[in-house]
Parts: sequence; C-alpha cells; structure tokens
Amino acid sequence: MTDIRPATPDDLPGVMALYRQLNPDDPVLNLTAAEPVWSALLSSGFTTPFVAEVGGRLVSSCTLAIVPNLSRGARAYGVIENVVTDIDHRRTGLGRAVLQVALDKAWKADCYKVLLATGSRRESTLRFYEGAGFQRDAKTYFEVRRP
Repeated sequence: MTDIRPATPDDLPGVMALYRQLNPDDPVLNLTAAEPVWSALLSSGFTTPFVAEVGGRLVSSCTLAIVPNLSRGARAYGVIENVVTDIDHRRTGLGRAVLQVALDKAWKADCYKVLLATGSRRESTLRFYEGAGFQRDAKTYFEVRRP
C-alpha cells in the first residue's frame, strides 16, 4: 500500500537516502548536521516536504514552498524542488502522485502558479514533468549560483 503524505521528523533518514540518488556527487550530510535544517523545513510554515512510502520505505519525495506575494492580487506562488523517486520505483506513477499532492496543496492555498525547474536535459524527464501538467515553454527560467 502506498501512503503519500507530508513528511514528519522521523522521515529524515529516508529523505536523505533519496537525495543521495538525486545528487550523488553532493557531499554526504550527516544526520546531526541535517536535523536543524529538516526541522526548519518542517516548521517554517512556507515549505512542505512530501513523501511516498511503500512497505515502510520512502520511495519518492518533493518539496513545495509557498511564497507570499504582493502581485497577482496578493496571491502566493509555489515552487517545487528536489523531486526524486527511488530508482527501483520509477515509472510506477509515484513521482507523478507526489507532485499531484504538492500541486493540490498549492491550489488549496490559492497559489496563482507553481514553478518547477530541472537541470535534466533528458527528454524522458522533461516529458515526465509535462505529463504531470507542467509546461516546458511557459516562461524562461534563469539561475545564478554563488561563485
């Protein structure tokens, strides 16, 4: 049975294991260093990590940030980041299901739009996001990273 829900404090190790698949070249973050960040994510009121659990194991996740906004009639917008599904559970609908739960929360919060960016150039990844309702050519996205 699949359970898709907002993450809890106890989900940190499972989410970190998923993130190892998302960004395998990142330095390994130990639980002690991760716990205050995880606590801030869970309690900020602006961010909600979602997880899909199958048989007691976290197999998919994404994080939704709802950003207050003064334009668009003071309607917030959403940003989805860190979308990942365990390699053994891809192409099963779990990634799309987790995204849908995040989108449902954004629409209930009256967000006027939800943004999602990917660094992937793989056509299969881009089609996955399009299949979840995101438009590839809706806006131009720019990024700058700290030098």
